[in-house]
Amino acid sequence: MCRHETPCPPAYAPGREAARPIASHPEQGWSLLCNGVVLFEDTGELLPDGRAVPPHRPPVATVKPAQPAMAVSGSCP
Repeated sequence: MCRHETPCPPAYAPGREAARPIASHPEQGWSLLCNGVVLFEDTGELLPDGRAVPPHRPPVATVKPAQPAMAVSGSCP
C-alpha cells in the first residue's frame, strides 16, 4: 500500500503505528495509515484483516509532590 520513499512499516510489523496517515478524522478519533491500519486516539488499532488491537498506552508516571525545604537554624554573619 505504501508508495512513498522510505516505505512505512507493514501492517503486521511491531512499528506499524509509525506509518504515514492518509486520512485523518480527529473529530471522530481515528486515522487511516498508509499500511491499512486504522489508528484510534486511545491507541487502539484495527488491522487490515479486521483484528482489533486493544489500546496500549504507556503507563502513567506518578510524581510525588516536592517536600518543602527545611529551615536551617543559626544566624547569618
